[in-house]
Amino acid sequence: MRISEAASISGTSARSLRYYEDQGLIVPGRTEGGYRDYCAGTVDRVLTIRSLLDSGLPVRLIRRVLQETQGQHVTDEELLRDVQRYRDRLSVRIAALREQEDALDAYLDELESRVDGG
Repeated sequence: MRISEAASISGTSARSLRYYEDQGLIVPGRTEGGYRDYCAGTVDRVLTIRSLLDSGLPVRLIRRVLQETQGQHVTDEELLRDVQRYRDRLSVRIAALREQEDALDAYLDELESRVDGG
């Protein structure tokens, strides 16, 4: 499939697909005319990339994780530490968001009691 169709199916832009290719995250085929040719497997990989990007994982780690899932066994102590550090930073962000959520809940409770109590 052409880049526009792959972009539509994956819910991303053609520009993002080109970026993923430039970063070595995907390798689409080429038609005889030189157009990019995306297969279903590449679209699936794009969905995985988008999920990892949405989680905040940097491209350099995504590249290494994807290599590992392809059986290239790049797992090493550095990758393990990098992913653990990312997870730890994510946990800190989640805790901060939970605190903000709790504060907003308390504020909403207060507002509701004032509205209900007049």
